[in-house]
Amino acid sequence: MSRSSTSILVAIAVAVSSIALLQNLVIPLVPLIQAEFGVTADAASWTMTAWLIAAAVATPTLGRVGDLRGRRTTFLITLGVTAAGDVLAAIAPTLEVLIVARVLQGVGGALFPLAYGLLRDALPRERVTGAIGVVSAVIGIGGAAGTVLAGPLADLVGWRGTFAVPFLVAALGAFLTLAAVRDSGARARGRVNALSSVLLSAWLVALLVPLSTGSRWGWTSPVVLALFGVAVLAFSAWIVSELRAKEPLVDLRLLASPAIWPVNAASLLIGAGVFAFWGYLPQFLELSASAGGSGLTVRDAGLMLVPMLIGMSGVGFATGALNRILSLRTLLVIGALLMGLSGASAALAHSSPWQLALAGAGFGIGCGLAYAASAGIVVQSVPAAVTGVATGVNANLRTIGSAIGSAATGAIVFGEAPHGTGSGFATAWGLVAVATILAGAIVWAVRTRPAVTTSATPIPELVEA
Repeated sequence: MSRSSTSILVAIAVAVSSIALLQNLVIPLVPLIQAEFGVTADAASWTMTAWLIAAAVATPTLGRVGDLRGRRTTFLITLGVTAAGDVLAAIAPTLEVLIVARVLQGVGGALFPLAYGLLRDALPRERVTGAIGVVSAVIGIGGAAGTVLAGPLADLVGWRGTFAVPFLVAALGAFLTLAAVRDSGARARGRVNALSSVLLSAWLVALLVPLSTGSRWGWTSPVVLALFGVAVLAFSAWIVSELRAKEPLVDLRLLASPAIWPVNAASLLIGAGVFAFWGYLPQFLELSASAGGSGLTVRDAGLMLVPMLIGMSGVGFATGALNRILSLRTLLVIGALLMGLSGASAALAHSSPWQLALAGAGFGIGCGLAYAASAGIVVQSVPAAVTGVATGVNANLRTIGSAIGSAATGAIVFGEAPHGTGSGFATAWGLVAVATILAGAIVWAVRTRPAVTTSATPIPELVEA
């Protein structure tokens, strides 16, 4: 890779890492936030829900804005909004202000599709797959590292001080991006479809709020059921709006092509599996032995996640080399199967921490392959002018999958006891195995065919990804 290509990749990877850290950073901090502001656990949990919803709404919309107005400019503005959220979170005087800060941080979720578009624009074609693998690895590592590092950082600098880390990384990423990246890619023509954007936001909010809070509010409560009903209606209206629009926000006909929809379906299932596995693994490791857990300290539980991080990073950085031997579609299938086998291993053998550390290493390798390959397939299968919105939808489906995985795992794990039981965790990991193996089967079963296009979207050059 040339020096300029390396500089571009480093700049984008550093910027994205600041957002990746924020995905799960607050999860271990919720008890500290609850204690400082004197609020209930349900209220404090909105610091997680706010990020999730903001990211889901911003990702496809800003991906489209980047396609239309320039990805570098949109990337830098989004990074600036996120950095402002870091500062506001560190000084928030009330929980309400902290939630606003988390919304600003959640806007940064749009950096992921924008990053893939910038890589496609700025790098030679033969370097794109490897670069996407690196950035995908950074996204996965950052998400897991945020969970691992939050506790030790809070002990050192307080929970407010933890936001200094993503802020400093964002500032460095912005500086490197300004210095190394140029906005020279193809741009789409048209405008952002305001009606479609509003309807998209409406059904995402109406879906993700009950998915994130249903276990606390009650799945049959009137509010939860009403929100699910609104989500169905808004989703139906959004589909009709997109199909009728001359300039759709998301070209559904393109995304329905056999080149893309299996990857998006797999991403939904993989998103559910990822959160159900690594989001709850530390809780099992810290669960008392009398309840069926490992009884580890927070520090030792974090150390057990290191093999997963190593596996994820190693394979992500090697994706470009692996793609010279195997197609991206094959790599995605292998990754999903590795995740499934690792989930099954954890479900069947978890009496010793080393067994879970080994399962985590396999899961990390599979996750690194799946993340990098799915993003690469989407980038290769759509026109350059719609890369942002297409990869934004793919990332969004992983986000929705994560919410579904979190809700399902929480119901299974904590259904019998407030802190969970060993059998509950084992059942959840068994479902992780089923979901991720199904993801691999879908991708393997559907072969690439020419995509269906509309007048709003030119014919993409499909490859055997």
